[in-house]
Amino acid sequence: MAKSSWRSSRKVSGGRYRPLRGKRLMEKQNNSRLTTVGKTKRIVVRIRGGTTKQALLTADFANVYDQKENKHVKSKIKSVVECPANRNYIRRNIMTKGTVIDTEAGKARITSRPGQNGSIEAVLL
Repeated sequence: MAKSSWRSSRKVSGGRYRPLRGKRLMEKQNNSRLTTVGKTKRIVVRIRGGTTKQALLTADFANVYDQKENKHVKSKIKSVVECPANRNYIRRNIMTKGTVIDTEAGKARITSRPGQNGSIEAVLL
């Protein structure tokens, strides 16, 4: 069964909402694209209105910004250190916005949304 962006069919109390109609194609959700550490791999996803997004599936480099030197450096990602979204993502090396990664330049926090941007932008800590 397809995932939908509709509300749940169950109320907080456990009762049931009775839908007036079925699901629509425009309410369909895509599968989550969890970016991991590995050789860079992207996919192009069509979104509503015909525009496209570049989704990053795996990545091995990040654009790291150094505030002291006011410079961007392309740095290799070693591993995921900390993830506020889900602590299990650390073990699986999944990167989301806000994740702290260990790079060759040092520890950095991801500021972009890799599953939707197609690149990893980070700020050196």
